[in-house]
Amino acid sequence: MRRLAARGAAGDAGEVAAPAADSTHCAQGRSPSPPRLIDVCAIWDTGVLPPTADWKGASSGVAGARLNEAETLSSIQEAQLERLEVATPCGPGSRERGPVLRMARQQLPPWVHAAILLCLLSLGRAIEIPMDLSQPPTITKQSVKDHIVDPRDNILIECEAKGNPAPSFHWTRNSRFFNIAKDPRVSMKRRSGTLVIDFRSGGRPEEYEGEYQCFARNKFGTALSNRIRLQVSKSPLWPKENLDPVVVQEGAPLTLQCNPPPGLPSPVIFWMSSTMDPITQDKRVSQGHNGDLYFSNVMLQDMQTDYSCNARFHFTHTIQQKNAFTLKVLTNHPHNDSSLRNHPDMYSARGVAERTPSFMYPQGTASSQMVLRGMDLLLECIASGVPTPDIAWYKKGGDLPSDKAKFENFNKALRITNVSEEDSGEYFCLASNKMGSIRHTISVRVKAAPYWLDEPKNLILAPGEDGRLVCRASGNPKPTIQWMVNGEPLQSAPPNPNREVAGDTIIFRDTQISSRAVYQCNTSNEHGYLLANAFVSVLDVPPRMLSPRNQLIRVILYNRTRLDCPFFGSPIPTLRWFKNGQGSNLDGGNYHVYENGSLEIKMIHKEDQGIYTCVATNILGKAENQVRLEVKDPTRIFRMPEDQVAKRGTTVQLECRVKHDPSLKLTVSWLKDDEPLYIGNRMKKEDDSLTIFGVAERDQGSYTCVASTELDQDLAKAYLTVLGRPDRPRDLELTDLAERSVRLTWIPGDDNNSPITDYVVQFEEDQFQPGVWHDHSKFPGSVNSAVLQLSPYVNYQFRVIAINEVGSSHPSLPSERYRTSGAPPESNPADVKGEGTRKNNMEITWTPMNATSAFGPNLRYIVKWRRRETRESWNNVTVWGSRYVVGQTPVYVPYEIRVQAENDFGKGPEPDTVIGYSGEDYPRAAPTDVKIRVLNSTAISLQWNRVYSDTVQGLLREYRAYYWRESSLLKSLWVSQKRQQASFPGDRLRGVVPRLFPYSNYKLEMVVVNGRGDGPRSETKEFTTPEGVPSAPRRFRVRQPNLETINLEWDHPEHPNGILTGYTLRYVAFNGTKVGKQIVENFSPNQTKFTVQRADPVSRYRFTLSARTQVGSGEAVTEESPAPPNEAYTNNQADIATQGWFIGLMCAIALLVLILLIVCFIKRSRGGKYPVREKKDVPLGPEDPKEEDGSFDYSDEDNKPLQGSQTSLDGTIKQQESDDSLVDYGEGGEGQFNEDGSFIGQYTVKKDKEETEGNESSEATSPVNAIYSLA
Repeated sequence: MRRLAARGAAGDAGEVAAPAADSTHCAQGRSPSPPRLIDVCAIWDTGVLPPTADWKGASSGVAGARLNEAETLSSIQEAQLERLEVATPCGPGSRERGPVLRMARQQLPPWVHAAILLCLLSLGRAIEIPMDLSQPPTITKQSVKDHIVDPRDNILIECEAKGNPAPSFHWTRNSRFFNIAKDPRVSMKRRSGTLVIDFRSGGRPEEYEGEYQCFARNKFGTALSNRIRLQVSKSPLWPKENLDPVVVQEGAPLTLQCNPPPGLPSPVIFWMSSTMDPITQDKRVSQGHNGDLYFSNVMLQDMQTDYSCNARFHFTHTIQQKNAFTLKVLTNHPHNDSSLRNHPDMYSARGVAERTPSFMYPQGTASSQMVLRGMDLLLECIASGVPTPDIAWYKKGGDLPSDKAKFENFNKALRITNVSEEDSGEYFCLASNKMGSIRHTISVRVKAAPYWLDEPKNLILAPGEDGRLVCRASGNPKPTIQWMVNGEPLQSAPPNPNREVAGDTIIFRDTQISSRAVYQCNTSNEHGYLLANAFVSVLDVPPRMLSPRNQLIRVILYNRTRLDCPFFGSPIPTLRWFKNGQGSNLDGGNYHVYENGSLEIKMIHKEDQGIYTCVATNILGKAENQVRLEVKDPTRIFRMPEDQVAKRGTTVQLECRVKHDPSLKLTVSWLKDDEPLYIGNRMKKEDDSLTIFGVAERDQGSYTCVASTELDQDLAKAYLTVLGRPDRPRDLELTDLAERSVRLTWIPGDDNNSPITDYVVQFEEDQFQPGVWHDHSKFPGSVNSAVLQLSPYVNYQFRVIAINEVGSSHPSLPSERYRTSGAPPESNPADVKGEGTRKNNMEITWTPMNATSAFGPNLRYIVKWRRRETRESWNNVTVWGSRYVVGQTPVYVPYEIRVQAENDFGKGPEPDTVIGYSGEDYPRAAPTDVKIRVLNSTAISLQWNRVYSDTVQGLLREYRAYYWRESSLLKSLWVSQKRQQASFPGDRLRGVVPRLFPYSNYKLEMVVVNGRGDGPRSETKEFTTPEGVPSAPRRFRVRQPNLETINLEWDHPEHPNGILTGYTLRYVAFNGTKVGKQIVENFSPNQTKFTVQRADPVSRYRFTLSARTQVGSGEAVTEESPAPPNEAYTNNQADIATQGWFIGLMCAIALLVLILLIVCFIKRSRGGKYPVREKKDVPLGPEDPKEEDGSFDYSDEDNKPLQGSQTSLDGTIKQQESDDSLVDYGEGGEGQFNEDGSFIGQYTVKKDKEETEGNESSEATSPVNAIYSLA
């Protein structure tokens, strides 16, 4: 298990409820992420960094570094002493994610140092002017200095700027004013200075190449873009040329020149054959940086392909192919024998003279190279020699920079990234082989285009204040500095008595409103230039707050946080912080205030929770804002996942139990190898664990549990090791080649965490079974080389399979082929047989010999045969296949057979003699004296006399009885007369025939069977089986029409097996675990129905029914009565009905119903109208009919459903079913209710619309009305 102390992405220890203004400075403090997207500012807040591929050991270096909540404050302060030296956060509202110890002896990547520096600079940089105030222009976006465009697209040259008032734009081209209005193809984007050159209506992009510069101007000054050099991408065609074949001696060096056409940008070069197959490159053959293909020494095998140089152009995405080179290699050993290719001294075996190395590139023993600071330095040394030389790199007077240096192109190239001045010096490459060594020295000079030491920044001053602009840059050679104002040289600008130029500094004294302008600093040398804009703005502005008011910030206990208070004013206001309205300024101790006004709290405690007020003050006034700080408990993983080792196919569970602040939402996620884990069908993620079912090799890796809330996160890592099948062996090599043996050597593959126990060597030959692999031998897992015994005249190809405890690897790639010389066969074919396929022939067959036993070409077989014990001469024939048929043979006589192998090198050894038989004929006799004895109602025994052997006419296989059911002794029962058989293998004289039907008439015949078939049938015998027990009654049905009776029905048995004498029914009542007494009923054979009277409506019944004959009862069938539909309710009712409280409740309800009925009948006598307003304060609807006295006239014109009535599936209204229905008390009318549920109608008799229209109802009030009147 590994604890990761790095906590949090952006905002995971602190959260701003409302977004803060002016948040762009954090983005400026971020760095491009390496393998993963990482918030550098947030990482800097934590004081640690997550481990990356180049930062090994980070996780182990911080294991256990997290401080527990229960630790005392003093121990936390001790941990603080071990923190990184600078603990400055970046970004609005950013917080440190946890008190984490510094990683000992861990070197941070360079990008981290740059990001931290930017974060620190962002806290102390100048305050920007809000956009609602007047200000000079500022360039915000522009194209790169060297702008290469695709000729197929429209040209876009970007230039955007901000200012108040909004700036206007114009351009220069080649230092002259560019009049956009005169060229219809050129336009400028709205509210932007971006140029668009449109070629949809024609035109050549090359006409617009040149140097462009953008000017953004308003009444306060002019800002300039860089000088943008516009170039159109070019991909010229390869010049046509006819290339003669290149003739070279084997072992000599060779350079195939590419010379690609010059493109813009330069094309990517690669070599392929004319059939578009890549050229395999290695230490001997490789491509140089200039695109040429170098052969350190040429071998005969290099002639097997041609060589074509290809150039891929970036913008057009096209590939151009040069005419292919054809090689002709002159050699002293013209045969490209595979055995020599694997020879330990391949060059001497092929007659190639060995020689010391010499450099093909660069030439000579010394050269020089110049590189610019910040670029990549590429040094290259390519050497020839036999054997192929090895290349090593060194630096005189020091070591190679390990963090920036890497080797390429099989060590022939050294690349040093991000070159600095200390990388200058002398480097040398050493080329060596067994014949000697040679070196080449390269003197490296590092120059530098200008780079900033102190870039000028915008200057915001109040009237009468002093200030300065500083422009410092360095380079090699030292750059010159030129000042401009509003795009014009400072020397030609109007004089300003408040301004003084002192080299790289402009000093302003007692500035006034007229001093507003945009200044440009241009620093340049022969390698490039830098241009920076910085405006001077003179403002008189009282303090103002730039962030939303009353922000809520939540932070984690014991973490570091920063409260932002962005402000603006001129003169620059002073800022002070107060807590909970207290009068003392917060600065010092646990607090630190930065220049931009941010308040840092170095370690959060519970008592730091509260309201913080920032107050900005200058001579023109003051402004304030408040931030509310809430302190939350940290998220901690208290049960972490542990490292596990699992076999493939098993189940693994990784635990991750978390404690967190209950007011925060917890999210638990998992990473695999630091990437988000996809939860597939084989995985199950729960709140506190991850389960992997059927573990596979791809599941191996590190698993990180990430427990995160809105404010923080905790990480814990475990490694899952999967014991998998080994990887395939590779690089098979054949050595020690002999006539009957060879040494096979291989490189083992990865054992995937389970040691390799065995290697299986397989072979394939291309003559008898091409493409089929056979096991050759097996070796222990500790070896990787073995001597293989070989057979003559086999073109071998080998492969190796590795085996461990989990399983077998995939086979290795095949080795090269090796053919052994021939010899006469040393064995004969196996499995020789002689059998007849007809009564007058014999077919001789054998297993053909395989490739490893043929020993030579044209393998054939000499077949010999003669009758046994006859002294006759041998018959023989030569056969190429694996069978031969001897014709005109007597019936079933023995033969002596011999099969001998032969090839072009000679015959095999004398073969063994095998006895075979000619074909069989049908038997001529049937068994006699067949006797039958009835054993029981379903079986008989048979006995018969043996037939004479000469009548069998073959090999006696079995005696067989054929029998069939002729009829049943029950006259009305139909039976199947299908023939059945019983076999009695071997020379037997008795047997038993089972599974007969009782009470039936049978017939039986017997035959003799040999390999040809059945003989004649014996005389037919008849026998009768006695009566037996019947099968089970069919279709036994139990029905329950009501709670008092149960009906039983059944059908007669399918097989009565005799005369039925009746049926026996046994049944028993049961209720749960209680079982009653069993009752037995006997019925006549014709009865198939019976009704059972239930003893109670609750119990169920279990019925068992069987049929009887005189022999006894047959198979029984069992069924149970269905459960009563209201069984659960009945059980509860039986329990409740006996309770005293229930009886009392029922009595009270009955009394209440009686009183209500009496009141209903009294109210019913009133009828007509009912003054609702006196009882209910319900507003009237506009459609309700009413009288002047406020009473309602009840009618049935608006028939509405009662509230609480049930709606049927078809949408109609159904009244609640009840034994005491309210309808029974009225006369069939439908009631109405008001919106609040009060009843506003009565039950009336429905009448035709013509009779009732306009009439008032005079029916009596329904019981429902009476009930509501009581309300």
